[in-house]
Amino acid sequence: MIFLYAFLIGGLICVVGQLLIDLTKMTPARILVLFVCLGVLLGAFGWYDKLVDFAGAGATIPLTGFGNSLANGVKEAIQKDGFIGVITGGLSACAGGVTVAVLSGLIVSLIARPKDK
Repeated sequence: MIFLYAFLIGGLICVVGQLLIDLTKMTPARILVLFVCLGVLLGAFGWYDKLVDFAGAGATIPLTGFGNSLANGVKEAIQKDGFIGVITGGLSACAGGVTVAVLSGLIVSLIARPKDK
């Protein structure tokens, strides 16, 4: 059942993003920022963790999951390091994901021949 829940919740998050693209004049970049900020807010209040427990990867893979990881990293770093954790917590919690994204972009840019539109 966890696969079904992951599919449904992840799909629902994607449907919301697609509806925002189709029905509003929001740019994809603004929707990206909205989803990350929504994940941060839900994670800060502890609500997103309940969704992760229910849906697993369906909740952790989308951009809202990235925001939740930022919020959890900041909370843990504040408890451990104090006020400096506001700056270092999110960076250390998401460093692996950001590194993979940057390296993947580098590899694809070396293989592909991107062209300006």
